[in-house]
Amino acid sequence: MNRHRDTPRPFLTARWEQLLLINWACPGELLEPLAPAGTRLDPWGGETLVSLVGFMFRDTCVRGIGIPGHRTFEEVNLRFYVRRTTPAGEERRGVVFIRELVPRRAIALVARWAYGEPYLAVPMSHAVTLAPDEGGTVEYGWMHGGRRFRIAATVRGPARPAEPGSEAEFITEHYWGYTRRGGGGNSAGIARRQTGATAEYRVDHPRWDVWEAPTVSFSGAARPLYGSRLAEVLAGSPRSAFVALGSDVIVHPGGPISV
Repeated sequence: MNRHRDTPRPFLTARWEQLLLINWACPGELLEPLAPAGTRLDPWGGETLVSLVGFMFRDTCVRGIGIPGHRTFEEVNLRFYVRRTTPAGEERRGVVFIRELVPRRAIALVARWAYGEPYLAVPMSHAVTLAPDEGGTVEYGWMHGGRRFRIAATVRGPARPAEPGSEAEFITEHYWGYTRRGGGGNSAGIARRQTGATAEYRVDHPRWDVWEAPTVSFSGAARPLYGSRLAEVLAGSPRSAFVALGSDVIVHPGGPISV
C-alpha cells in the first residue's frame, strides 16, 4: 500500500470492489480547461484518456464512523489523468473527476463539502457475478433526467497483477486526486475549474489484480450528463477496458497546493 509515515488521520476508509474501467482516447483540448492549475495532462501511448469507472463502496467509514444505510453503495465516475511536479521535484500521478455519481444525497453533499468534487446523487443499481479465479460479469446502471445508463463487461479466467508499464497499470495505479475549489459550470453542470485554488488529496491502496475486458458496453444519452463534446467521445469505441478486484482504500484529508 502506498503509505507515508507522516500520515494524518484518514478522512475516509472503505473497500473499493468489482471495478469496471472503460477507457476512451479524448482530444486534449477538451480536457485542458478542466485540469486544475498546477497539474498537466498525463497521456498514455501518445493519447489523453478519459475513463468511465463503476465500482462498489463497502464498509465505508468517515472519520472512523460508519453511518447506517451509507456504508455500501455504488459509484460511477468519469475521470481523466494528470501529473503534478511538487516543489521538491516529486512527480505525482493523479486523476481529475469530471462527474461522480452516487445513489444517496448525503454522500454527494459530504463529498462536495470535503473535497469540492463534482458529485451528483442519482438512482443506481448493480449486478455482479465475479470470481477471482474464473471471472464473470460486472454491470452498473443509473438514471438521470429520466434516461437509463448502463456499463457492463464480461471477463474470463483468473485475475492477474497488472504488468509493469502496461496500460492496465497506468489506469489503476494513481494515488492522488486533484480538484479546484470554486469555478463556474457548463450546460451539463460540470465544473470547469477555471478559477479557485487547487486542492490535492492522497488515496492509498495495494496494487490490484485485473482482467482485460474484451466484451464491454456503455449505453445512455450522455450529452445531458457529460456535455455534447464528451458525449461524442463516449459514443465511440473504447480504447480498452479492465475489471479489477479492488481492495481496502484510505482517502486522506485534502489540502491546497502552491501554484
